[in-house]
Amino acid sequence: MPSLPLRLAPILAAAGLLAFALPAQAETLTGKARIVDGDTFVIAGERIRLNGIDAPETRQTCTRDGRPWACGKAATQAMRELVDQNPVRCEISGRDKYGRAIAACFAAGRDLQQQLVRQGLALAYRKYSTRYVPDEEAARADGVGLWSGEFTAPWRWRKQNRNRQAKIHRRQGANPSSRAGSPCRIKGNIGNSGRIYHVPGGYYYDRTRINTSRGERWFCSEAEARAAGWRRARR
Repeated sequence: MPSLPLRLAPILAAAGLLAFALPAQAETLTGKARIVDGDTFVIAGERIRLNGIDAPETRQTCTRDGRPWACGKAATQAMRELVDQNPVRCEISGRDKYGRAIAACFAAGRDLQQQLVRQGLALAYRKYSTRYVPDEEAARADGVGLWSGEFTAPWRWRKQNRNRQAKIHRRQGANPSSRAGSPCRIKGNIGNSGRIYHVPGGYYYDRTRINTSRGERWFCSEAEARAAGWRRARR
């Protein structure tokens, strides 16, 4: 009679193959969200970029009825209203070059990305996903949100703004603190560890170089840096 271990061997082997075949469970983060802008949250200290959409930047303006309107602030406010006081569940699929988690997020049973695009306050980010293209087309047909006037796509606005800022810095000098009396000496650096700011006297301060074309920037205070989503270097 075969021993018990020999009888179990085929069963255990099959179970092992089954476990190997099962897909890994996606990382999920749930909690109270701080809305940074229309497509960016912070949950439990984790900065999250919503997947598949691109909303106007907070400082971005658009045109409606021949007059400028703060479409970036409108998108941020709309997202706050969508979330309300509900916990937000985010399914993380990866990270971007800035260290932010890329995720699809939901609250009160609603797809938050889809809702904002359907209101016309975000675009389907076709470069990364076509999931929300039907919602964008519906918003455009209804003439709501951005589609009620004229606007620059957020990704183009960011590029134009970076180019504009780079020209200003080239005229003024690479380091704004070199100008007499300037208080903006905190360096907002973007690297493998995400968005880190360095204060004068810090271990890496002198060796850190700021490249505004990459989204790096200078801050006038630590409070300003933290509010923008940067965290202080450990050294």
